[in-house]
Amino acid sequence: MIHFERFTLPNGLTVLFHKDVTTPLAVVNTLYDVGARDESEEKTGFAHLFEHLMFGGSINIPDFDAPLQLAGGESNAFTSNDITNYYNVLPAANIDTALWLESDRMLSLAFTPKSLEVQRNVVIEEFKQRYLNQPYGDVWLELRPLAFHTHPYKWCTIGKEISHIENATMEDVKDFFGAHYHPANAILCIAGNFELEEIRDKVTKWFGDIPEKLKPARILTSEPTQMEFREKIIERNVPTDAFYYAFKMSERRNDGYYFADVLSDCLGRDKSSRLYIALKKEQKLVSEIGAYISGDLDNGLLIISGKLNPGVSFDMLDKALWEALEELRKSPMEESELNRLMIKIRTAREFQEQGLLNRAMNLCYFELLGDANGINEEHLIYQAIQPEHLQETAIHLFRKENCSLLKVKSMTND
Repeated sequence: MIHFERFTLPNGLTVLFHKDVTTPLAVVNTLYDVGARDESEEKTGFAHLFEHLMFGGSINIPDFDAPLQLAGGESNAFTSNDITNYYNVLPAANIDTALWLESDRMLSLAFTPKSLEVQRNVVIEEFKQRYLNQPYGDVWLELRPLAFHTHPYKWCTIGKEISHIENATMEDVKDFFGAHYHPANAILCIAGNFELEEIRDKVTKWFGDIPEKLKPARILTSEPTQMEFREKIIERNVPTDAFYYAFKMSERRNDGYYFADVLSDCLGRDKSSRLYIALKKEQKLVSEIGAYISGDLDNGLLIISGKLNPGVSFDMLDKALWEALEELRKSPMEESELNRLMIKIRTAREFQEQGLLNRAMNLCYFELLGDANGINEEHLIYQAIQPEHLQETAIHLFRKENCSLLKVKSMTND
């Protein structure tokens, strides 16, 4: 059980406090309810660009990291298609430094031509290194628009193309910040050995004067039900042929999300999974294979991916894979297999919750989902899963017309 307190400032900032008497450290985690799905299709990559811009200094503080490092702390951030999350870890005695820095950049980020140009170049370089110049790096740039035709999940957090970041104007950047970076669109979690009233006073001191704004309306284009099998073959300078089967699955707040999560573990979590045993150990079709879910808030993807062994064709793999999926469709999973999966899921969850930072981030995330106490109740959803739930989900998910297949063909194998 992760205990927490919640309060809201008059300007709309939601604050969560998690007391931990066992650590001398404190975490200040700020989740902004903005991700790549909130971008215009003609101006993508902005949420990720802001992840970098927020470290570029404010009107009052030219270098975000310097005061934090002097206080013995460190910071970082990440962006997804759904959220942008910033975190600071530092000695509890110096928590005011982190609160000062976070509140200051929420209120008065510096929009200087130099900062924009520096961070723009950093993002462009990242786009080139991670997505264009790395083997299999552009897979998601190809797979997302294959699987999604209308929903903004059809582009990556890095953006659809480099030109969108290259052409970002100062006005574009200011508009994006004004719409999304304010108290009503943020969830702040503070974790450490403090008292609630102490934290309430500190947060009010540092964040209370930031002006109130309305939370932006989110009107997203929903993805129509996929009615046909989609396939795309790309040739790349990669060591070996690779495959990515993407199946549409339920949104994060739906029970079907958890069913799909368990199915992905059953198929490809580790060396005891069905696909690893059948396709790698027994049939020796692949050098590696795995299954996982994209973890999106809206309807996302269950992905099965891997690399072919030399001399194995895509058709050979395809036949064996669909046969393995059919097993899940035609007969319920044995209770013993389900129990093994649940033990692994529970162990992974308990291990993750040992870290103070993970607890703070997860509290913010569950609050975004609707209630931070979901962090304490999620295990009940997993416990209630029965073999028939998984079979019904497999029947619904693992259909050809619900699948988008990306094949990456090695140019060296021609």
